[in-house]
Amino acid sequence: MKKSPVSMTINGQPVEELVEPRTLLIHFLREQLNLTGAHIGCETSHCGACTIDLDGKSVKSCTIFTLQAEGAHIRTIEGMAAADGTLHALQEAFREKHGLQCGYCTPGMILRAWRLLQENPDPTDAEIRFGIAGNLCRCTGYQNIVAAIKHAAILMAGAQQKEAAE
Repeated sequence: MKKSPVSMTINGQPVEELVEPRTLLIHFLREQLNLTGAHIGCETSHCGACTIDLDGKSVKSCTIFTLQAEGAHIRTIEGMAAADGTLHALQEAFREKHGLQCGYCTPGMILRAWRLLQENPDPTDAEIRFGIAGNLCRCTGYQNIVAAIKHAAILMAGAQQKEAAE
């Protein structure tokens, strides 16, 4: 099959590749770019393990063809930590509050939580539960995930206040 050029920005870096038109974004990320943080779970958009942030929206990358992401700005779990390896507040909160067990859902859950906190920096527990409803976890029962997101919201608000004061 003839390949088509595609260009986008992933985790702040420009990417230009050739892809088959039928290539799903999750496969492009994992197989062509070796960005294996987003996981392939159900391949039907039900589980959310493949969630990424695409142009300011949480997207299940198993539902989008790579060519549909032409010109997009994408963030994956690999783009969450700082360049020096310092964890993002959400990653640290998931670690501190035991928001993960097997870890399979965690990258998608963190990306969804990141977008949720961009849209609502101080969500209630109910708003968090509603906001992550499209991301399934088979291990934790969600209590620690909700606690981690609440904790991250506090950490992120503190960081923003500190930046504003400087």
